[in-house]
Amino acid sequence: MASRGRPRGFDADVALRQALEVFWERGYEGTSLSDLAEAMGIASASIYACFGSKEDLFRQAVTLYGTLSGAVPRQALQAHPSTRAAIAAMLRATADEITRPDAPRGCLIVLAAPTGAVENHRVREFLAERRRAQFEAIRERLAADPDVPADDLDAIARFYTTVVHGLSIQARDGVGRAELEAVVTGAMAAWDGLTGQRA
Repeated sequence: MASRGRPRGFDADVALRQALEVFWERGYEGTSLSDLAEAMGIASASIYACFGSKEDLFRQAVTLYGTLSGAVPRQALQAHPSTRAAIAAMLRATADEITRPDAPRGCLIVLAAPTGAVENHRVREFLAERRRAQFEAIRERLAADPDVPADDLDAIARFYTTVVHGLSIQARDGVGRAELEAVVTGAMAAWDGLTGQRA
């Protein structure tokens, strides 16, 4: 049976990627519907028809971000039998992703809406949930290592989550990849003191 109505004149996947770039660069509140329409090359009405509201579109863009740039550090966290090596690999993968020359600098999850208008509370909480998921992923990796003190899991996970978030802010401020590597090195130098382990 033939489909009714006018066929969509744009590629929704490409349009979503373009929206992601705008949100990533400007943040949620700094991005207007007209900014999105211009970047996506479609009318505002088409955005609503295909993606829903600006908030709906943002949530879809964040999900896409998670499957692209966000996936690399998550994979690195699981790619090594040594927990210390896994944490270091995650931090280095993060530093790589947030300084890519072909994308906005920094992490969308950290930078898109840390503060903002009261009416955008749901967006801020949505991103906070994503950041909490980062913490939980690090904590779970630490918890799988019997040599990491169980009583210190939260503190250690919080420390490395904070490093991840700090790397993102530094990258947005223009700090280069080599300088971020020095931060990673310093963060890993703290491993012995945090865990009581030796490299």
